[in-house]
Amino acid sequence: MSDAALVRRCLTGDPAACRELVERFQTDVYALCVRLLGHRHDAEDVTQEVFLRVFRSLRRWDAARPLKPWILGITVNRCRTAIGKRAKGPELADYLHETADHRPDDDSSEMTREIRAAVDDLRADYRVVFVLFHERGQAYEEIAEAIDRPVGTVKTWLHRARVELLERLRSRGLVPEDETPKSEGP
Repeated sequence: MSDAALVRRCLTGDPAACRELVERFQTDVYALCVRLLGHRHDAEDVTQEVFLRVFRSLRRWDAARPLKPWILGITVNRCRTAIGKRAKGPELADYLHETADHRPDDDSSEMTREIRAAVDDLRADYRVVFVLFHERGQAYEEIAEAIDRPVGTVKTWLHRARVELLERLRSRGLVPEDETPKSEGP
């Protein structure tokens, strides 16, 4: 069933359609929340908020545009709000058990940890674009729609994020000095 047909059914109050809409997009929404927020508990809460917002706003969705970027845009905005609220209050210790890495050490684990830390340290706008492109596989146009910025801005932020990551990896001796980031495409 097309997204437009699914939305029409949701707007009539069809519970099966509402369930299908959530099932269709929940993996992408949750994964993006986990990556941007860094905590599974926060991601679960924000994922629920996203779908509440989606259903409240469904009448305003433009059927001429793809549904997924619209939902991911709501997700990014809800994550920004959650991060803003988090900055105003103390960090909860409830998440300490989630920070321990229980995987065995190997040669790639240091690089993986360093890349994750570098992505987490990126400016929020760069991190959102980087995660949507490299981890969620979204196209430039979908990202632009999701974050309400021009495609050129998306490309610029993605390039800058790559440069910052590369500089960090170089400073740690994990990447040779002659490596340069690509400015186009995946």
